[in-house]
Amino acid sequence: MISIDFYLVLAFVLYLAFVLSVGLIFYTKTNKMSDYILGDRKLNSWVASLSAQASDMSGWLLLGLPGAAYVSGIEAGWIAVGLAMGTYLNWKFVAVRLRKYTEIAGNSLTISDYFENRFRDKSKVLRVVSAIFILIFFVIYTASGFVAGGKLFETVFGVPYLTALTLGALFVVSYTFLGGFLAVSWTDFIQGTMMLFAIIIVPLVGIQLLGGWNSTVSQANAINPELMNPFTAIDGSPITAIAIISLLAWGLGYFGQPHILVRFMAISSSSQVKKARIIAMVWVTLSLSAAVLVGLVGRLYLAEPLEGPATETVFMVMAHQVFPSLVAGFLLAAILSAIMSTADSQLLVSASALTEDLYKGLLKPDAGDKELIWISRLAVIGVSIIAFTLALNPDENSVLDLVSYAWAGFGAAFGPTILLSLYWSRMTKMGALAGIVVGGLTVIIWHNLSGGPAGIFELYEIVPGFILSAIAIYLVSLNGKEPKPEVIEEFNSVEKSNI
Repeated sequence: MISIDFYLVLAFVLYLAFVLSVGLIFYTKTNKMSDYILGDRKLNSWVASLSAQASDMSGWLLLGLPGAAYVSGIEAGWIAVGLAMGTYLNWKFVAVRLRKYTEIAGNSLTISDYFENRFRDKSKVLRVVSAIFILIFFVIYTASGFVAGGKLFETVFGVPYLTALTLGALFVVSYTFLGGFLAVSWTDFIQGTMMLFAIIIVPLVGIQLLGGWNSTVSQANAINPELMNPFTAIDGSPITAIAIISLLAWGLGYFGQPHILVRFMAISSSSQVKKARIIAMVWVTLSLSAAVLVGLVGRLYLAEPLEGPATETVFMVMAHQVFPSLVAGFLLAAILSAIMSTADSQLLVSASALTEDLYKGLLKPDAGDKELIWISRLAVIGVSIIAFTLALNPDENSVLDLVSYAWAGFGAAFGPTILLSLYWSRMTKMGALAGIVVGGLTVIIWHNLSGGPAGIFELYEIVPGFILSAIAIYLVSLNGKEPKPEVIEEFNSVEKSNI
């Protein structure tokens, strides 16, 4: 437990007040549905890139990944490598075409909306099925953010977990409720900057206090040589091929994450994407490398070892022990910013799915903007209540476990569908539907079988889910009718567009 300190509390209060003020400012600027859920496509390259990465990494960057490195050493770096590769490929091959295609295809505001317009699905089955999977996995994902927030407030302020969880959830819900996409994106930009500074400064100062890099490596080897070996587990046994593939496979998830994809859709112009990609890659390379170092340095520096769920608090404990209270307060506020930058995006996309894809798409097609904005705000509250319930037991739900499950679900259900819809003109509506259903269900089934005896089911569920989804799309599309000429014509127009 971290002792409560006036300056620690002051740093948190100042940060929370600032973020709430951003929500209030954008409350007055949100007048139509496209403002609330996509910012009217006006993000610049800096805000688009940093908000995408901040909403991507979430609290697990400062909690889950350092905790994994604390337990297993440099082996956790395989996750970082996979994520860095996935980030680059997503910005390189998805961002530009998705930005163009979503505007060309009926000015689509959500991923579900894009699928319906792309494949001329008048039955609305694609919209509904994709919205359902978005809600399922985002409730799990949002719960991971609430767990992380609960652990943060519990550790910093010494309050019971339930109280801490409630405080964190109420804060995230409040400014997402008020400001919508613009508030979320601009706060994510600021939070991404805070996260990068915090995750770099803590291990650098820790390494300095340990006597420099060479001394740090020597101490790690003295404790356990396997800490610095990426090809062996902490007990000295070699890491299996399944384990390495599973860790690298985190990179596959990027192609299907709705809260990242909407940043591509919201960037002001496709010409801004190249600059945004460079900014994103610098951010993600530095932050992931530093996150692994936090866990490794914390294992060497902290006198009292962390065990069980407490290993995910290594960044918090390091920040408090190494820095003065006011500085530590702002560094710990970076954890809150990491949590919020993802939870707010998830809540917003979930609200969009409920409002734009289910309420307007099925129940009230003629609903006006003001009505839809308020339905979205109520949806934020509804999704939060369900996620809050899932987050009530932190011992059964670690941050990393919840994130990995939701990440796999989105990656497998939507990743192949997004990629092939952008690059394969022969893809059909039924092929897209098959890909979403097969990918999503494979992840759910595989995840629930992975608790059994070690073997093939120890493979990260995103791998079989992604592969089977792609196969389903290909086979079903080839066995169906070819798309209509106007669909092919629209597909071909994307490449020529300068949107």
